[in-house]
Amino acid sequence: MSPHPHADSAVATVMVLDDNDTNRYIVGSWLRRAGHTVVEAADGAEGLALLANAPDALLPELAIVDVKLPDMSGFEVCEQIKADPRTAHLPVIHVSATAIEVSDRTQGLHRGADAYLTEPIAPDELLATVTAALRYARARRRAERLATRVAALNSSTLAVYGARDGESFTHAAAAGAAALMYSPAVAVALSPDGQTVYVVPRQADRPRGAGEPPVALAHGDPRLLDFLSEKALGDGTGTEIAFLSGAEWREAACRDGNNHSDVFPDRVALVLARTKRGRPPVALAVDAATLVGADDRELLSQLAQACALALEALRSHSEEHALVLALQRTFLPDRLPDVPGVDMAVRYEPAADLAEIGGDFYEAIETPAGLLLAIGDVAGHSLKAAMIMGEVRHALRAYAIEGHDPQTLLTRLDALLVRLRPAITVTVCLVLVEPGGRRVHIANAGHIPPLLRHPDGSTRYLTEHGPLLGLSLPHAPAVPHEVPAGSTLLLLTDGLIEVPGEDLDDSMAALNRTLAVSSPELEELCDTLLDTFGKGKTDDIAILAARIGAPQTADGGYGS
Repeated sequence: MSPHPHADSAVATVMVLDDNDTNRYIVGSWLRRAGHTVVEAADGAEGLALLANAPDALLPELAIVDVKLPDMSGFEVCEQIKADPRTAHLPVIHVSATAIEVSDRTQGLHRGADAYLTEPIAPDELLATVTAALRYARARRRAERLATRVAALNSSTLAVYGARDGESFTHAAAAGAAALMYSPAVAVALSPDGQTVYVVPRQADRPRGAGEPPVALAHGDPRLLDFLSEKALGDGTGTEIAFLSGAEWREAACRDGNNHSDVFPDRVALVLARTKRGRPPVALAVDAATLVGADDRELLSQLAQACALALEALRSHSEEHALVLALQRTFLPDRLPDVPGVDMAVRYEPAADLAEIGGDFYEAIETPAGLLLAIGDVAGHSLKAAMIMGEVRHALRAYAIEGHDPQTLLTRLDALLVRLRPAITVTVCLVLVEPGGRRVHIANAGHIPPLLRHPDGSTRYLTEHGPLLGLSLPHAPAVPHEVPAGSTLLLLTDGLIEVPGEDLDDSMAALNRTLAVSSPELEELCDTLLDTFGKGKTDDIAILAARIGAPQTADGGYGS
């Protein structure tokens, strides 16, 4: 039977620190006969230097230290070993032929020793003490390492669940595998829209050094996931690990000269995970040498499973988002009317990171009194908000076609909301453009005021304001404004310019300045506004731009 049947009791490299040559020889011979590797030092300075200069992989696992040394006490040596984070885990066994009193042993243990033996020492007693100290230290280190890796698994799981798209997801998955396994890692995943295979390599988790390039990202061969699935998992669900030679990995992942994934020194451990049949799997690859036990396999499999679940949630979110956006767009006009003397352009940008749909809307309606432009916003983000938006927009169209003036339109919409949708508020701005485009009438129910740019580039807000719809409050008559030929009128929802924590007046002033210097071409103007103000917003954005009172041309038409 082996004298070390348990892995935690296996042989180790042991440092013997004693100024007596005979004692070092005797203790060293006992240890060597038991299978241990022995390194020796004759005083405290030499022993500490030996530890400081040893590479991490060759660091002794245990130190046997004589208490009486010529340059410092064994107690001091022990304290310095325990104070250094690199060696704090090393068990220290004190031995002494002279410091044998209870006070000596107590002091040694208080100052960091893991055991204290007094001479004469029987060989079996020394070896048993070494075995016990190694067993305890290794079990403790394994538990600490496992706890650290479980924390890394939790952090990585949060990161993949927090990803907003396929690229950020694959980066998080690769970083998680590298941190968890202390290994170079590569993650391969199909984007939620099914259009792009992302391949992200990551070096073992550590701070990047000066001049070290950032993590690379490549769009892989669409067949890569199919090839990897043949190596493990197939079309099944769950997780499965397979091992590839370095040549097999390079053949699969480094095609067409894309050597970004050639990060492994030799064999590769490949784990694939899938949660639903018919879905593409997630693949993680790490250095096979890092999978040395059941804990390693289990942790890597758990990370892969978490990645598969996160990607499935991201994919479902993407599909749901596409559906609700399609639904939302059915509530909006499918085209704008062609009205002589008025050019129009619109933009509608849903909040990109929300599955819910919002209540922003716009409208342009030909009425007996002229062209009615409308923009509004139902409070909230939900299917209910979108449904109410559709109701308000359709009611507005019906009332407008009957020929009601803007004040009456607001009054009737307000009564409809109070009766059918109590506790719901809506903002609406109406602009009635008279035939010929020389005058507009503004009726505003709590909405961002329209912004007018004259042909000479001067701008002003048309600030007439009234109460929100849904409060059952009176609405004032619409206010007329003379409009020079070729003026641009801009209507928008607050999602374009509202920034949490910033004064809305400052944002409106910035919009005013931007309109003053922007292109008179309406499509280009809308694009400029979105590029300038619309990035990273968490609310829907609606823009309706109109050039009104366009000058008449010689052939009786209207200029553009």
